[in-house]
Amino acid sequence: MKEDLKIKEPIKIRVKHLTNGSKSIYLDIYMEGRRKYEFLKLYIIPENSKSDRVRNNETLKLANAIKAQRIIELQNQSHGFKFNKASNIKLIDYIQAIAGKKSEGKVRRTTLHAVICHLKRYDPNDIQLNRINKEYILGFLNYLKIAKQAHSKKEKSLHANTQVYYYKMLRYCINYAVAEELLSANPMDKIQNEEKPHRNHTEREYLTMDELKKLAQTPFYNELVRKAFLFSCFCGLRHSDIIALTWRDIEADENGNSWLHIIQKKTKEAISLPLSKEAVKHLPRQEDAKENDKIFKKLITLGRTNEILHRWAEQAGIKKHITFHTARHTHATMLLTLGVDLYTVSKLLGHTNIQTTQVYAKLEDESKKKAIDLIPNIT
Repeated sequence: MKEDLKIKEPIKIRVKHLTNGSKSIYLDIYMEGRRKYEFLKLYIIPENSKSDRVRNNETLKLANAIKAQRIIELQNQSHGFKFNKASNIKLIDYIQAIAGKKSEGKVRRTTLHAVICHLKRYDPNDIQLNRINKEYILGFLNYLKIAKQAHSKKEKSLHANTQVYYYKMLRYCINYAVAEELLSANPMDKIQNEEKPHRNHTEREYLTMDELKKLAQTPFYNELVRKAFLFSCFCGLRHSDIIALTWRDIEADENGNSWLHIIQKKTKEAISLPLSKEAVKHLPRQEDAKENDKIFKKLITLGRTNEILHRWAEQAGIKKHITFHTARHTHATMLLTLGVDLYTVSKLLGHTNIQTTQVYAKLEDESKKKAIDLIPNIT
């Protein structure tokens, strides 16, 4: 004879004996390795009469009904939703609240506002947190593939890397909701790798030495952007690190050489970089600025910087599509071209993984191949 399978219920009705002879009914809830108790403020009284028995039966029926309701709620939570908290919170409102927190950095806040802008275009009615599912996220990802830049005057499509960044920011916000117990799980966890946006590693535009000289010799109406870009070309710092740079971060050693000491915004890793004389040449003058003052004070956002850099390139007669990150690519490729080994370049760029630096080595190989192809046939 087969034994009946015993299925463990996530919720059990239990009672606590009170000093007055009554029993307080509570729910013993166990889910995903965590246990909690919910006292129902229902009581079983001593049965001294038939009416007491009837009352206790009705009380137990009510307790069982509450138990059944809690089980349904737990099942809903296993699909990613907590209806008791997230039912009235809209996704865009929630992201706006996160963007308003002082603990979020300026770069992240700017990106969050861009995500909000695209969510409004994708779903003008907005969606409640507890209604977000895989289909909704996939729909948003499909929208990003055909979307135009949020604040660009030109109708430019979103770069593949930008789509990846927006995806990560949305995931960050929903994980935030999980941490605040508004959701019990992130529905984005169900998205397969092939369904996610992926970075475009093939487009690594950089400037040759001749192009860099042309650019440096070409005036530009935004002198601060000009200085910041050229400084990055000769030290490799990202825009997020340059915009946060203070005079305290740069110091001279006993030999008069300039060094830069920062914690990178992206990787949170501390780096110390020697600055070449060419890099120092493109720093603004300190004059009466204090040690804690920003070096590139009032430098515009990365998005706005990228929008205007192409004008400078056009004035210099450079046909390449350049962004601020082109400066970092230029610095890396320049070092490799000058014979600096890959490991050293990796350390100078602040990469945590040398495989990231190998992308630049491939660019340098391509540059060498193009140079060889220029050799004319003489036979």
